[in-house]
Amino acid sequence: MSHDYRELTQDLSAKLAEMHREIPETMKGFGMMSKTAHVEGVLSNKTKELIALAIGIAGRCQGCLGFHTKALVKLGCTRAEFMEMLQVAVYMGGGPSLMTAAEALMAYEEFGGETANGTNCPEC
Repeated sequence: MSHDYRELTQDLSAKLAEMHREIPETMKGFGMMSKTAHVEGVLSNKTKELIALAIGIAGRCQGCLGFHTKALVKLGCTRAEFMEMLQVAVYMGGGPSLMTAAEALMAYEEFGGETANGTNCPEC
């Protein structure tokens, strides 16, 4: 299933804000876990995001594809790095992950990641 990942992440962000208002303790707990996981340590934030996206691919989580791909583009993830992560995700998840990996690549390009022809233009 193909998505407009910019629109998907915006829509999910709006729903997450609603959830934050209605179940604040749960959302606060998740936010703290996320913040702690993203503290720069032995692993860089880019490496952590690559891991998170690989897990999202294996779990076939569309929202994960959007949010983690967007973060990776902002962190300067190269296409080569992205493709290596896709290899590992497909290796670990098999055929269903292969299909989700293709969608992750669509999201990467949509958020401005490098395309196969070497551009960083979502419209190119």
